[in-house]
Amino acid sequence: MRFDDLPGQTAIITGGARGLGYSLATALAGQGVKVGLLDILPLVGDSAATLAAEFGVETAGVVTDVTDAASVEAGFAAVRDTLGTPTILITAAGVTTWGDSVDVTPEEWARVVNINLTGTFFATQSFARPLIGAGATASAVLISSMSARVVNVPQRQTSYNATKAAVDQLGASLAVEWASEGIRVNAIAPGYFLSDMTRQFTEKNPELAADWIARIPLGRMGEPRDLHGLVLLLASDASSYLTGQSLVIDGGYTAI
Repeated sequence: MRFDDLPGQTAIITGGARGLGYSLATALAGQGVKVGLLDILPLVGDSAATLAAEFGVETAGVVTDVTDAASVEAGFAAVRDTLGTPTILITAAGVTTWGDSVDVTPEEWARVVNINLTGTFFATQSFARPLIGAGATASAVLISSMSARVVNVPQRQTSYNATKAAVDQLGASLAVEWASEGIRVNAIAPGYFLSDMTRQFTEKNPELAADWIARIPLGRMGEPRDLHGLVLLLASDASSYLTGQSLVIDGGYTAI
């Protein structure tokens, strides 16, 4: 499906060097969107070059630490200077840690909160600042998780669950605050998806992967491309009356 309003727009994706972030970048680039990738990984420049070569769109890759507001603002400024003001944002930077909550260190807790929640907030700030008062329409898509709503087991990941619940509320709050500015804010809440890192983990832990799959009514984990249609819809004006929502896409996991 083609979304006629997307070609020529500029998108920024945090955590865009690899994994789900890069996969979503390919979906946007396939619609003719100029794409700026922000990531703490040095390979972000190579990822942007690969995207440009494959899809024939303008791209930029900027090394950015989403936990540092100044770094985020600099990354957004670099993309604006190269590609124009972004009107699409996807916040895909995120981490998790597993372990009993009584054993989680302050440093482990802070890392998850700072990347998943604070980093998402900094990105939305830098995205909205040049748009406020500009009269343009824009769409931010925050990557949340089904773990914002359920305590998925058997892994123990309290910090991840808590931050993703906070991301949902952050998105709803910003959607209400910025509605009059033409900035829509929604979240998507994926279930178990086979990103590059998840695939590496499931290959080493096949019993856990089998346990997850047994709980999914559709009988499989999601592939990154399963997110493409939903994200493109949210980025497009085809969803112009949709804001302040968190949309679960989990193969039916949370329906049980």
